[in-house]
Amino acid sequence: MLANYPLSPTEDAFLKDSGIEKITTKIPYLVVDNFPKLGLMTACRFLEWAANNPDGVISLPTGKTPEYFIKWTQHLLANWDKKTGMEIREKYGLKDTKKPVLKGLQFVQIDEFYPISSSQKNSFFHYVNKFYIDGFGLDPAKALLINSDEIPLARGKNYREVFPDYKVDLSLRYREYTGELEKLQQESIFMIDKWCSDYEAKIRNKGGIGFFLGGIGPDGHIAFNTRGSDLFSTTRLTETNFETQAVAAGDLGGIEISSNRLVITIGLDTIVHNPEGVAIIIAAGEAKATIVKNSLESEMTNLYPATVLQKLKLGRFYMTKGAASKLTDSIDLFYASGEWTDLKTERSVMELCKKIGKYGHRITLEDLKNDKYTSQIPDLNENTVKRVIENIIKKLDHGLKEEKNEILLHTGPHHDDISLGILPQITKQLNENSNKAHFSVLTSGFTAVTNTFVIETLKYTKRFLDEGKIQMVKFDDFYTSGFKLKMDKDVYHFLTNVASENKEERMRGLCHRVVRAVVFIYGVRTTMELRDQINEIMTVLKNSYDGEKNPKNIQTLKGMIREFEEELVWAHFGVQVKNVHHLRLGFYTGDIFTEQPDKKRDVEPILNMLRDIKPTKLSLTLDPEGSGPDTHYKVLQATAEAVRQWGDEEDLSNFKIIGYRNVWFKFDAAEANVIVPVSLGDMSVMEDSFTNCYLSQVNASFPSYAHNGKFSTLARTTWVNQLSDVQLLLGKNYFYQHETAKVRSSHGLIFFREMNVEEFLNEARELEKSTEGML
Repeated sequence: MLANYPLSPTEDAFLKDSGIEKITTKIPYLVVDNFPKLGLMTACRFLEWAANNPDGVISLPTGKTPEYFIKWTQHLLANWDKKTGMEIREKYGLKDTKKPVLKGLQFVQIDEFYPISSSQKNSFFHYVNKFYIDGFGLDPAKALLINSDEIPLARGKNYREVFPDYKVDLSLRYREYTGELEKLQQESIFMIDKWCSDYEAKIRNKGGIGFFLGGIGPDGHIAFNTRGSDLFSTTRLTETNFETQAVAAGDLGGIEISSNRLVITIGLDTIVHNPEGVAIIIAAGEAKATIVKNSLESEMTNLYPATVLQKLKLGRFYMTKGAASKLTDSIDLFYASGEWTDLKTERSVMELCKKIGKYGHRITLEDLKNDKYTSQIPDLNENTVKRVIENIIKKLDHGLKEEKNEILLHTGPHHDDISLGILPQITKQLNENSNKAHFSVLTSGFTAVTNTFVIETLKYTKRFLDEGKIQMVKFDDFYTSGFKLKMDKDVYHFLTNVASENKEERMRGLCHRVVRAVVFIYGVRTTMELRDQINEIMTVLKNSYDGEKNPKNIQTLKGMIREFEEELVWAHFGVQVKNVHHLRLGFYTGDIFTEQPDKKRDVEPILNMLRDIKPTKLSLTLDPEGSGPDTHYKVLQATAEAVRQWGDEEDLSNFKIIGYRNVWFKFDAAEANVIVPVSLGDMSVMEDSFTNCYLSQVNASFPSYAHNGKFSTLARTTWVNQLSDVQLLLGKNYFYQHETAKVRSSHGLIFFREMNVEEFLNEARELEKSTEGML
């Protein structure tokens, strides 16, 4: 295929670096090991193109996806003729390329929410100006931008007057208006449509886009061209779908806002209008693997918008290995390269069961020989499937083993990661009295708490204060030292009223903790000051736009609400507040791009916690590619460094690390080495604790694109699906006839990896290497 799609020198260098020799997809692609290196490859190709097209037309993406593209582009430009820059140029086809000057490039903004103020920092207009116009030194006079404030509307009015609730009803394009406001809105929608047509004409008058770079959404959207978009679509005002709204919720302050906000986007035909244009889609992580496969292996179709890149000889996908993992090419390479392993045998046999719909014990030798992958198993014979069944049973047996006299430290990047990942395993551990358990959430997690939730909680707090129901404020020492005491009492009070189903008293428990937090953060000294401070916080939040970055003190308040929620979860099992550790690592700032972990600021707190607790087992999210929120792999970097340093001080030969995954990134049964049965009771505990304790998350303001609801429901679905996969191999009777009640009662499974220190550090090392020179 590559003969028909000649690669640039940079692309050729990255292709050789990847070791991929066969590409059979409809669109060519390049693969790298991880997310940071994806940014490096994209930056090298962009600078290569810019050097040859100094006056070219470019469209670059917004959001978190281009983080490392932006950083590497700036790094290379700053170090072009220095040692670090020259080494990269030498390796990746830029040795003889003259340093590009970006000022002549003509920028075209891809998309924007509508309506949204251009002054808001979560607008794409602001993003483009900050990171591309200013960040890359582009000429604003040569840019085509989408500024909602400047799009003309009927009778010279602004969008706040025309759309006072920020909702644009596109049915007015086709129906009669009712009332003067709808008449005004209808006229304005037609004017926006004309503006979009003019925007499209300006792009085409430039010859179309010469270099397009974009991400791909979970439904396959590129720009805001969602699944089902016309392949010949142009710039337009349009609605989005749930998957896109879920992704945008983080930008806009919640799904409640993003589900009602329209978008202006360039069309699919806009992207491919220039037949000589470069169009690159970037994708990271296994979460994107299915849509990547469908986009690259399908004929051109509006179901998968990115298939439109088939029209361009310079259309490309740049991906991490995780994103490429479901491609037929990748699966072929996985089985064909390197030595044959148990992982390959187990995965190929389990996939065969699914492909032909047979239980493991019914798979014949003929079935194995006829399959593309199982036929490669060495010494293939009648006992091959039996050995795979035995291996999977060993993993289940491992998951049933009792753990005694362990000091357990369970960690997570966010406040529900541990529960969603391995709660049934933790429940088993906590039922053994000889075990000691600690829990630590490594970031503040404030971005998951909406302004609306805080405002409503503060209203309750004011009422309880007015009614004299927060009695602790009356004690003489409360504002000096008392506010720090009896934290467990808040937790116990709350959970007692979960049991009695007394919502009012539950809220009083939460408000007690909020009062303590406000006193701690703001240093108030009297109840009158407390009331004034609560009013001020409410005023700030009410005057903030949706999705605006909060002041640091309010971030801390939101984080302390999340910390209380985490304490509630583990108090279900009798874990005291002192055993729930809140690290609030400094790289987590609420900015669009969080900083890289710093060895002193972010590693030392983890290292000190390891020294103090001296755990025998440590659990963590094993997300080395950053396929979930980028916080996951940054926490992994910091934790790996802390473990490495702790290993210089202590003998860790018996230390075990549990790598788990949850709703963002999943193991299959072949790559896990521990499988734990999950009963309906386990599922109920997880669902109930999530619903009753993660108060700020119950409304799912920031949902997964895979489910319009609570993360706990999505986790339960994952566990059930994992059982189905294993049942197909072992047979349902293995479970319901098992000698152990725990297995007989299983209606789900969780998978995880148990590792020694060396194995864990090897997992993390490649990511660390990829960011050297940038930290």
